[in-house]
Amino acid sequence: MVQQLPNTTAVLAMSVDGKIADVTRVKARFSSQADVAHLEKQIALADAILFGAGTLRAYGTTLRVSDPKLLQQRKQAGQPPQPLNIVVTHSGKLNPECRFFQQPVPRWLVTTTAGSLYWQERQQTRTSTGINTRDSPQEFERILVFETNATKVDLNRTLQHLTTMGIARLAVLGGGTLIASMVEADLIDEFWLTVCPLILGGSTAPSPVDGKGFLAQLAPRLQLLEVRTVEQEVFLHYRRQRSGD
Repeated sequence: MVQQLPNTTAVLAMSVDGKIADVTRVKARFSSQADVAHLEKQIALADAILFGAGTLRAYGTTLRVSDPKLLQQRKQAGQPPQPLNIVVTHSGKLNPECRFFQQPVPRWLVTTTAGSLYWQERQQTRTSTGINTRDSPQEFERILVFETNATKVDLNRTLQHLTTMGIARLAVLGGGTLIASMVEADLIDEFWLTVCPLILGGSTAPSPVDGKGFLAQLAPRLQLLEVRTVEQEVFLHYRRQRSGD
């Protein structure tokens, strides 16, 4: 039986030499307003966005849909104003004080059994003490545990579950470790890559796809769907080629 999974698109900005951040691995702010608008458009098309703990630690926030036209499009499509924000973390080690948890967006957590303990205990404490209110909601509306072992999230089962929850379009916003795991498991259908006009270099600087890498003869192949240029940036849209395409 063919697995029913969301249509999944990775959306990333990178330097000309293929880096998504410099060697310090702090938040990357090198893309233009045109790229930010492009990212917001892709987020607005999604039912949910998925990102790893490293991305949340680097930025501390999420990009909300704020363009009135995009908000209207979501309303006409019967979607809520903001897509679901899903954080993937094996360890569950996130800072509950970061601004992400004050932003008015729906939030889910995908983690392991060990990673879920802190957040489950925290939310039980907040509920018992009356902290969880309309003005101060729970950090995560749902905590999902899907693991291949005690230390690793099972991404395939995660996406299968998201399908059962009505998630048809999923945008993945990084980072390189999460993208690598999803590419290896053949869970990404499309890529939007913005090439920004700078060179970062650095052997330890993260790239769009980190992980162990692929031998050339076994590397996933892509089909170019679209190329756009806006001033000094190039927007590349690819589709994952699979057997039978």
